[in-house]
Amino acid sequence: MNLPPAPVAGTRPLSVSTGSPRGPRRSRAAVLGESVLEWVIRLCGISAILFVFGIFFFVLREGVGFLFGGLKLGEFFFSTEWYPTSLSNVRYGVLALIVGTFSVTGLAMLIAVPFGLGAAIFVSEFCSDRWREGLKILIELLAAIPSVVWGFIGISVMNPLIQEVFHVPVGLNVLNGALLLALMSVPIMVSIGEDALKAVPDSFREASLAMGATRWQTVRRVLLPAAKNGLLAAILLGVGRAVGETMAVLMATGHAVNIPKSPFDPVRTLTATIAAELGEASVGSPHYQVLFIIGILLFTITFAVNLVADLVVKGTAKG
Repeated sequence: MNLPPAPVAGTRPLSVSTGSPRGPRRSRAAVLGESVLEWVIRLCGISAILFVFGIFFFVLREGVGFLFGGLKLGEFFFSTEWYPTSLSNVRYGVLALIVGTFSVTGLAMLIAVPFGLGAAIFVSEFCSDRWREGLKILIELLAAIPSVVWGFIGISVMNPLIQEVFHVPVGLNVLNGALLLALMSVPIMVSIGEDALKAVPDSFREASLAMGATRWQTVRRVLLPAAKNGLLAAILLGVGRAVGETMAVLMATGHAVNIPKSPFDPVRTLTATIAAELGEASVGSPHYQVLFIIGILLFTITFAVNLVADLVVKGTAKG
C-alpha cells in the first residue's frame, strides 16, 4: 500500500482549495441596485415625517396670525357663542363644537368597540374558513362605502327610524351621528383586531386547550392579554376615524351649535364646521383664519390621542 509522503520539516502542508467561503462575487449592478433600493426605502420613511410637518406648517401658517393677533383664547375655548359672520356681535367660541365632537365620538366608540372587537374575535377564533373569507369581504365592502353615502343613510333611513322608535321630533342628532360613525369605525377595528389575534402564536392556544380550558376561556385569559397592544391600536384608529369624519356628521347630527344634554339633541362638530364654512369665508379674513385655528385644534387632539396611545402601549408592554 502506497502511503503519502511525510511532510518535510520546516515546510507547510499543501491544502486543497475548496473555493471562497464568501460565495460568488456580486456584480456592480446588483450592489448598486441594492443601494438605490435602500435609499428609496429610507426616503419613503422620511417623507412620511416631512408630509406631517408640512401639513402642520401649512395649517399653522394660515391661522397663526389671528391666533396671536386678535383672537381671545379665553372666549375661543370657553364660550359657546359661534357667530363668525355677525356684523355687530362677532363671536368665535368653540366650546359647543368641542363638546359636540366628543359627544358624538364617545357614543360612537361605546357602540363600536364591543361590536368591532366581538366581530374580530368571532372571525379570528370561532368562524370557519369558508365563512371567514365571506365575512372579510363584506367587512372590506363596508369600509369602502363613501362617507357621503352614510350621510344619505342618516338622513333618509336613520332619521325617521329614530323619530319613530324614540318618539322625538328630530332624528338628526347625536345618536344618529354616533350610529353612523360606529358603523364606519367597525371595519377598521375588525381588520386590525383580527390581525392582532392571528399574530398570537398557535402554541398559546394549544397549551391552553391542552390544560382543559374552553375556547372562550382561551380567548379571554390567553389571547386578549397577549394581543392587547394590537387591539388597543385598533380602538385608537377607530377613534381617529370618528374624530376626523366630516360629511356623515355634517348631514346626520343636525348641525346646531349647542351643548347636548341628551343623545337626541342636535350638535355640530369641529370638522363639520370647517367643511360647511370654509367655502364661504373670504381668504385672509378673521373667519377664514379661525377655521384654520380649528384645524390646528383638531391636529392637536389627534396628536394627543396618539401620544396617550403610545404611552399606554409602552406601559402595558412593560407590565
